[in-house]
Amino acid sequence: MIELYYWPTPNGHKITMFLEEAGLDYEIHPVNISVGDQFKPEFLAFSPNNRMPAIIDRAPTDGGDAITVFESGAILMYLAEKTGKFLPSDIRGRTTVMEWLFWQMGGLGPMLGQNHHFGTYAPEKIPYAINRYVNETNRLYGVLNKRLEGRDFIADAYSIADMACYPWIVPHERQQQNLDDFPNLKRWFTAIGERKGTVDAYAKGKAAHFTPTVTEESKKILFGQTAKTGD
Repeated sequence: MIELYYWPTPNGHKITMFLEEAGLDYEIHPVNISVGDQFKPEFLAFSPNNRMPAIIDRAPTDGGDAITVFESGAILMYLAEKTGKFLPSDIRGRTTVMEWLFWQMGGLGPMLGQNHHFGTYAPEKIPYAINRYVNETNRLYGVLNKRLEGRDFIADAYSIADMACYPWIVPHERQQQNLDDFPNLKRWFTAIGERKGTVDAYAKGKAAHFTPTVTEESKKILFGQTAKTGD
């Protein structure tokens, strides 16, 4: 049993996509980031960056005590290695998947997150910031589109690299991007969206989403954090 500490955001969806595809038993513990669940001491004990998702694996492969993992990329790697699925065992295939997983973690996610922040949530609309991140989003879409030319998936076979990237493309309209401008990406996006694992993962997200993620009050929690937040 995997205990998943989760809220239905792009990073959360990555993990439910893997769990559904792999057929692992798991239990969702909602972490309502709009009310500050991420600052509860019991959560910080194993997710010290006060971010979800995080997991507790009660049955690790070494037969020892439970293992906790935070950071979505690390969780995907852990689950792939635990199950032997969606991460090639050969050095070349594994390296390719890891390149694109880290590309998502270091580029696609953070830049698109800033796109969302300045374009949707920031109380002051700063044209320079909006244009900066919309343009960078467009550049990154172009990188992924080029990579997918002649390929069904990012690393040829469906992998954790695809699971990491897909949820960040879902809000493409909010990111001011037109998928028709990126035909290879659009084909890939449609194919992943039709997978049973993806459909089931997003259904779990709807079931767990009890309140709006971002309200005026929650903005103070989500966007006003400092080193002392949650002390």
